[in-house]
Amino acid sequence: MTVSTTLDHTTNRPDTGAGTLDAARDTVRDTDGAADDEVWPSSPFACVDTAFTALVTGPDPLSIDLTGLDPDLGLPGGVVSVAVLRTWLAEHPRNWPALDAVWRELIVRARLDGPAWVVAATALALPGLVRRAATLVAGGWHGDPDDVDAEVLTGFLTALRDHVDVTRPAPYAQLCRAGQRAGLALVAQQRDVVLVDDLDAIPPGPRTPHRPWNHPDLLVQRAVALGLLDACDEQPYIDTRLGKRAIEPIAARLDVTVDALRMRLRRIDERIAAALAKGLLTGATSPEAEQELAKQAAHRQRTRAAVAARTTHRPQLAAA
Repeated sequence: MTVSTTLDHTTNRPDTGAGTLDAARDTVRDTDGAADDEVWPSSPFACVDTAFTALVTGPDPLSIDLTGLDPDLGLPGGVVSVAVLRTWLAEHPRNWPALDAVWRELIVRARLDGPAWVVAATALALPGLVRRAATLVAGGWHGDPDDVDAEVLTGFLTALRDHVDVTRPAPYAQLCRAGQRAGLALVAQQRDVVLVDDLDAIPPGPRTPHRPWNHPDLLVQRAVALGLLDACDEQPYIDTRLGKRAIEPIAARLDVTVDALRMRLRRIDERIAAALAKGLLTGATSPEAEQELAKQAAHRQRTRAAVAARTTHRPQLAAA
C-alpha cells in the first residue's frame, strides 16, 4: 500500500468527518484489493481496528517521522510505523509529555493529511474509547452495545476534526472525554434524563433565556460593514469563533501559518470587544466613529499588502 506521509501541512487535503471510516475502508479496498463488505465487522471499533491493520500491513506501512519532536521525550527515533508507535504508547502509558506531543502531531495530521491519519489516530485511541464505551453500557444501557460504541466514536471524531485545541494540555484526554460525553448523551436519552451544565459553574440567581433574535453571525456581519474586520476574515472568524472549527485546515486554506491566524483572530476579538463596550455594534454609529473605523481598516489593509509584497519579493531576490 502507498500512503502519503509528507510533513507538509500547508497544502489542501480532503475534509475529515464522521464518514471518514467509510472513506478509509474504500481507500483500503481500492489499494489492497480487499474483498467485499462481508470481510468488514459490524462493530464500529472492530472496523477501525481492521482498517488500521490494513494501513500498517505490507511493504509500505503508514509511518510517521518523529524526528521533529523533543528527543528528551524518549520516543522512538526517526521514521517508524504507526503500529510501532501504538505499541510504544501502550508500554509507556504515563509518559504524559510524550503522549501530548504525539497526539498534537496526530491531530494535525488527521485534520490536514486525509482519512488514513484519522483511522490511525482513532486506532491509537481505541483503548480509552473502548473502556469508556464499556463503562456506559455496563451502567444500564438496554440496547445494542454497538450503538453506544458508534456514538462514542462519533463524539471522538467530531472533536478530532474540529473541537480540540492542540495548544491546550492533554489533547488525548480531551478527545476521549468528547467521546464519553456523546455516549453519555445517548444513554441519558434512554433514561429520559436531561443533561444540564455543571451546576457548580453556574452563578446563583435567575438566568435570562436567550432571545430568539440573538444571532452573533449578524453581529459579525455588522462588524465587517463597520470595518472592524476585513471581509476576507469574516468566514474564517465565523468558522473558528462561532462554528468552533479547527484552526489548522483554515490556516492551510488561507496559506498562512496557524500562529499568524491565531494572532489575527485575537486582534479581531479585541476590536469587537472594544466596539461592544462603546456600543458601536448595538446602536447607532456616528459619522465620526465610522470615519475613524474606516481609517483603521484602510491602515490594516495597507499593512497587510505591504507584508505580502515583502514576502513575495524575498523569493524573487533569492532566485536572482
